[in-house]
Amino acid sequence: MRKIFLFLAVIYNSVLFSQTILNTYPLNLNKNSKSNQILNAKNELTNEVFTFVVTDENFTILRYNSALFLTDQFNNSLEYVKNRTLLGYSFSEDGNPTLYWSSQYGESIMIIKYYFENKTSKALKFQFPNTSQTIRAEYQNDNSFIILAEDIAEPTLIFYVFKNGNVEQKGIDFSPFTFQDKKGQSKSLKQILRENPIEKMEAGEYNPLFKAASKTKMYTLKNRVILTFDNSLKKTQLFDIDLVTLEVKEKNFTQSISPKQPPTTSNSFYHESKLFQINANQNELLFTVKDFDSEQILKNITVSKNDTIHFKNSPLFLQKDNSKPKELKNTSKFLEHLWSSNIGLSVFKNKKNIFITAGGIKERVVYMADGGGFDELNNYYSESYEHSVSPESVFFESIWNKKLESTTQVQEPLGIDKVYLFMDAHKKIILESILKFKDYYILGYFDTAAKQYTMRKFTDGYN
Repeated sequence: MRKIFLFLAVIYNSVLFSQTILNTYPLNLNKNSKSNQILNAKNELTNEVFTFVVTDENFTILRYNSALFLTDQFNNSLEYVKNRTLLGYSFSEDGNPTLYWSSQYGESIMIIKYYFENKTSKALKFQFPNTSQTIRAEYQNDNSFIILAEDIAEPTLIFYVFKNGNVEQKGIDFSPFTFQDKKGQSKSLKQILRENPIEKMEAGEYNPLFKAASKTKMYTLKNRVILTFDNSLKKTQLFDIDLVTLEVKEKNFTQSISPKQPPTTSNSFYHESKLFQINANQNELLFTVKDFDSEQILKNITVSKNDTIHFKNSPLFLQKDNSKPKELKNTSKFLEHLWSSNIGLSVFKNKKNIFITAGGIKERVVYMADGGGFDELNNYYSESYEHSVSPESVFFESIWNKKLESTTQVQEPLGIDKVYLFMDAHKKIILESILKFKDYYILGYFDTAAKQYTMRKFTDGYN
């Protein structure tokens, strides 16, 4: 399902796509097939870009140099990967890609390295212990492919690091640590992850609010992972995990809490050695920035329902069902919707500024009567009810400089904004894959009308 960033609605009528076609490649595939996959990848050492194309009949790898010219291609059969899903990739020191293909239920992973020199491949099989572990996330980091799993019986997280044809298993024991929910009741790690699954934040990229509102987030750094838990209204519980030494450091960042009324919703976002925290109730919004190492407060903002949010660079918006948002008149109206929402904030930086999206997400259940009539007393009754879930969000945008000072700058569209706007406006494209490359974004997709794979470049700013 396509997800449109909330900010798009603000710029929809004024943005020019500012996109350039980089490459096209003819493809013949059945657009209705469930087997089709397209994935873009970048070799972090060479800056080469690879496109992996899976169809019903075969598998193709397109190899582009750092200037994005097609330099080679590799066609291979689906002999070992029929009925499997492409999970991810890694790159060996020789520059060749290794792909990871999962079986339907995740019990086995085919590891296949593709050699461009002689157009051969080598396959290995990794048996994942799915009877004793549950996969919680997969991601690429430093040309490695990593699977994060949770032990079913023990409070342990296991990292499987695949690189250069080898796999390392690294277990992290969480039994020394305790967890609490928003009511202050003790919870196990298993209960926490079941209620709030891990949401991976994309490093160096804009993470939309519907992802950033998650209560359990993972931030991936080189040889390091940061996990944040915002299950408690009073604090952010953070774990800094060193994947080399397996050392785990726990930090607890208390939320700034109003003396008048406790918060009803809270969350945080980690960004470049700083933790941004937010919480709200019916009457106030509290916003805090803390240094990760010292835990000192770098910025603290309190806004009451009768105040103006002076650090916002956009209106206060309410959006329902992904329709065009409407502007809320004041902070009081904004807090009416925010306090009962799953609050969140997303922080992103480009060369000039820090961009912050703050708001809340919730789902409204809409009931519709199905059938019914009148009884003998002329009272109407309904035989049954159908219901649908309708998303609702409130949000605003803020632009700060590198000194954490708010600005009056007008928000210009980011490249990723325009990627999603382009996708929404072009209904004949499928199998989209987005890649951050240098200082812009590459959107790769299959054009069902032109019957070709296309790569487009999207940059920040207006045309």
